[in-house]
Parts: sequence; structure tokens; C-alpha cells
Amino acid sequence: MKKLYISIFLVQIAGLGFAQTAYITNYHDNTVSVINIATNTVTATITVGTHPFGISVSPDGSKVYVANCADTGTVSVINTATNTVLDTIAVGKFPFGVSVSPDGTMVYVGNGSDGTVSVINTATNIVSATITGFSYPEGVSVSPDGLRVYVANGTSTVSVINSATNIVSNTITVGAVPQGISVSPDGSKVYVTNRNSNTVSVINTATDTVSATITVGSFPNAISISPDGLMVYVANEYSNTVSVINSTTNTVSATIPVGAVPEGISVSPDGSKVYVVNTGDETVNVMNTATNTVTDTIAVGQGPVSFGNFISSYGTGIASVSVESSCINVYPNPAKNKITIECPRQATLEILNVQGQIIKTIYTADKQTSIDVRNLSSGVYIIKAKTERGVAVKKFIRE
Repeated sequence: MKKLYISIFLVQIAGLGFAQTAYITNYHDNTVSVINIATNTVTATITVGTHPFGISVSPDGSKVYVANCADTGTVSVINTATNTVLDTIAVGKFPFGVSVSPDGTMVYVGNGSDGTVSVINTATNIVSATITGFSYPEGVSVSPDGLRVYVANGTSTVSVINSATNIVSNTITVGAVPQGISVSPDGSKVYVTNRNSNTVSVINTATDTVSATITVGSFPNAISISPDGLMVYVANEYSNTVSVINSTTNTVSATIPVGAVPEGISVSPDGSKVYVVNTGDETVNVMNTATNTVTDTIAVGQGPVSFGNFISSYGTGIASVSVESSCINVYPNPAKNKITIECPRQATLEILNVQGQIIKTIYTADKQTSIDVRNLSSGVYIIKAKTERGVAVKKFIRE
């Protein structure tokens, strides 16, 4: 079978470990706090645009996109290697939600006041398209295969964008004032928080219909799904709680007290922790998913929000990033049952979903390793190979 050679990013680490990192937008002081989630400490503070709100980390961990929610809206592009702003891109008025495509080539931004979605080409940092026809768009989430973009409209609907044509292909009625939105790792469901209904709508992506409505806490906004897709975590702004939804039964299995006015939430890549951003007391709570208890609290900036996917599986302290055309081969690609990975040296191999969450870890001393992928859902995945030379990252598709 013919081998497919895909360009990879080789990341050279400057004497530091592979710490996973959380990026917290601080609305009132126009900064982003950088948290090392291994130590739960703030390692840097980055100045961005006016009123940073939504956030999304690129699949390769090299960039963070921040929606600055002001009348003259912009998106700040953060270089995670240096914790500096690479570029500032003008978008629509009052941008809220932002989501990077699984292949990292496009960024979708919901402009609440304009009723538009800006599409940013990440190669040029230019808005390549402006899609109209939305009503107070806020949360945005791209499907794992990159073919669809789901947008939560404040007027009780979710719009479905065909990413190939940048045309709205469908509109789905949900609860009152939907805000947070997230696609399941296998792409089969979309979860939407309905702020004024105190519910979460579950959309079946095969039929574009609501298959379940789940009652949660008061004023639910942000939402995040575990790497295995079994648990859904919802931040309830007015009840100062997190609802834990069992996705198999569509029932709330736990309600966890957190800080004041939680508005942002993300699950760690290994699924062991949930980070909850509390606007009211300017903290981030760390929840242990095994016990459903808060185990740590981190002070951040003024008015933290971090609406979106704010945790990266890549670390700070990256000295340089270079592109190589060969180093690791993965084949077949796409694959149904098994993939073979060829690496010229010993490596720790990780398979991650497009949210950067670790699905599987393999330790290998051989130059060729076969991995059974039959238990993975269809979609796009990322392979990260850690060696003594650095980290190689490449993408494969499970059919």
C-alpha cells in the first residue's frame, strides 16, 4: 500500500518539559493569563486587544486566537512559543466565540452585533470570507472532520455552515438564548447551552434535529466535553455550579459548587481535570473528574472569561518551530482498522483528538509501530511523537 508522507512540525524544546497550558482571557484588564496545568501556576501574562472574551487554541498548539469583544472587534493571534501577539486581525463588531478548524487552516469568529461570522485564513491572517444571515451569533464550534461549523444564535437557533462553500446549510431551533456550543469528539452530537431556558440541547448531527433537552443549572453558558465523549461539563453562571452530564443517558450525574459567576470551562487533554473560569471572583477552579471536587484555585486577571477551548496539549518555553518534509511516516491515511507509524528513533507516541485531548499513549523502541484504531470514532486525529530531538506532530483521518 502506498505510504502518504505529510509535512510535520518539529518542535525543539529548550530545556523544558511538555507542560500543558491553559490560556485565560481577562476581559477587564485586556490580558491573557497563561497557566501551566501541571503546576497550576500562572507563568505569563500577555496584553491583547480590548475586552478579550472568546478563545481557541490551534490543533498544533503553536497559536492561540483571542476574540476581543469591542465595537471595533479584533482577533489577537498569540505565538505560544514566545507568549507574544503575532498579529491583530480586524473582524466584525463585538466578536464573542472563536473556533479553529481541525487542520488549523481556518478560524471562525462569531460577531454578535454584526450578525456575521468572519473566516480567517491562518496562513495569511486575513479575513477570507464574511458569512451573513446570523442573529446575535456567539458560540462557534467546528466538527472533527472540518466539514461543518456550528454557530449558536441568541435568537434560539443554531446555524450550520458548510465549510466548503461558506453557506448556511441548515438552521436548528433550540432553547432560549443559546450561547456555548461544542461538538462531540466523534462528531455525532452537538451540545448547546440555552442560557435563558436553563437547559442543554443535544443535536443529532446526522439529522440536524434536537434529540434531547437536559435541565441544568441557572444560566448555563460555557460547555466542554471529555476526550472519550462520555461526560459533558456545563458552567452555570447564576447558580455558581458545574453540571456534569452523562452523555449516554442524557442526565445530570453531578452538580459541583465552584466560584462566583463561572463563564469558561475546558477539560484537560487527559480528561483528569476540568478548569472552570470564574468571572465574579477572578479565579480558575481545578476540578478532579474522578471525584467531582475542586482541588485547586488559581488567581488570574480582572474579569476572566475564556469562552471556548482554552487548553493546549503543548507547552510554553518552545524555542523554535521548523517544518520538515520527512521524519515520521503514517500509513494508511485515511485508515479504518490499523495505522503504521515509522519513526527513526525511540519515541513516546500520543494520539489526540482535534481538541488536543489525549486519547491513547504508546511507548515504542522500534522504528515501526502498528496501532489498532478500530475503537476510535470517525474523524480527524493528531499523532504527537516525543523523542530526544523534540516533538513531531502530524494528522491522520479515521474513516
